[in-house]
Amino acid sequence: MRRVLLLMVAALIAAGSPIWAKGSTEAAKPAQKVELKAIWWGSQARHEGTIKTIELYQQKNPNVTMVYEFANWNDYWTKVTTMAAGGQLPDVMQQDYAYVAEWNKRNLLHGLDEYVQSKVLDFSNVSDSLISSGRIDNKLYAVNLGSNSQTMMLDKDAFEKAGVALPKSDWSWEDFEKIALELHEKLGIYGHGSGLDNNQLWKNVYISLGQGAYAADGKSTGYTDDKPFADFLTMVQRLIKAGAVPTKQESIATWGDGDNPEQWPIIQKKAAMQSMWSNQAFAVDKASGAGRHFVLMSIPRTKKGAASPNYIKASQFFSVSNQSKVPQEAAKFINYITNDVDANKILLAERGVPISSAIREALAPLVPPITQEVFNYVGWVAKEASPCPPPDPVKHNEIVNNIYKPQVVEQVFFGKITPEEGAKLLRTKANELLATIK
Repeated sequence: MRRVLLLMVAALIAAGSPIWAKGSTEAAKPAQKVELKAIWWGSQARHEGTIKTIELYQQKNPNVTMVYEFANWNDYWTKVTTMAAGGQLPDVMQQDYAYVAEWNKRNLLHGLDEYVQSKVLDFSNVSDSLISSGRIDNKLYAVNLGSNSQTMMLDKDAFEKAGVALPKSDWSWEDFEKIALELHEKLGIYGHGSGLDNNQLWKNVYISLGQGAYAADGKSTGYTDDKPFADFLTMVQRLIKAGAVPTKQESIATWGDGDNPEQWPIIQKKAAMQSMWSNQAFAVDKASGAGRHFVLMSIPRTKKGAASPNYIKASQFFSVSNQSKVPQEAAKFINYITNDVDANKILLAERGVPISSAIREALAPLVPPITQEVFNYVGWVAKEASPCPPPDPVKHNEIVNNIYKPQVVEQVFFGKITPEEGAKLLRTKANELLATIK
């Protein structure tokens, strides 16, 4: 009987009969057509690079048609909030560490662990520490697009022209003030551009003191002493009065209040320093044109001997919307951005230092000097950085937009209230709002 079966099989093969026809037919079927939607925020350089990677992805995956949108930071969150309310969120959306917990709490993000298990998301060349920031309650909801830290970008040529030494990594805000005043006095430009009212610097003040803007449970502020932040606001007031940083009115009128990196005064050689995230350095360098020389330095410490205010975080994430009808296809695109060498040769680490060791190795000889500066900066600052704080509480956006900006920093810098009044008001009202979190 066995011999008969073998002879039958041999005859079928000789006749070209499709003995495995079902499997062959399935393998030969063209991939199902997919429309994939994506949205992100960022600079013009980011838009251009991301669009090129999308075009390449479509070439490599001809069954996929991608539809995309992009916006600046403020417009982005207004746009996606409106989309979420109408059930129209794109499949792939850029996310921020400050907001990912809030979006997950609203059940707007799709869990990604199943795609890690099935290798749709391949993290074989990624350290777990670089993935963990995208986890909430031990479940993965966001994929890190690059390691990042805050930085103070310094115009090396301006420092040399003024005869001012570059600061050391353990510099303080007191050192910063002296340097900003000296640069202004000798060059007639701003020591620092717009943005010293950014809420991230409020956080830095308390991180440097071993505390935090928020408590670990996110239900109160992480500090009780208003003086450190009041002192910071007072320092900024002094710099404004001395002409070493722009007034709030000028920032809004000339540079859009600092929202767009490509409009910052350091690009126009009107400021010698600018605080930012390290992943923004590429856009600033590109917008500045050839022949500029920038150095990245850590954020100043609250006082001499204090802890580093810097920490390493995901520059931003890609998440899959819970409103997506093709979540696995969305995960495939995120995997492409994470692991495809050709895609990353286009992006050139604009969103931050790549999380894949294989990508970092591939990019090392290709990246421009400013990106290599970012690689080096994130490498050394990580050795002295403070631990990454927990994601901001779900009320953080309300605190920033309804309290921090309109009621505190704008009132202080327009001279309506004192720094002491502003710092106390921020803590008091923030605690009232945080107490409503259940």
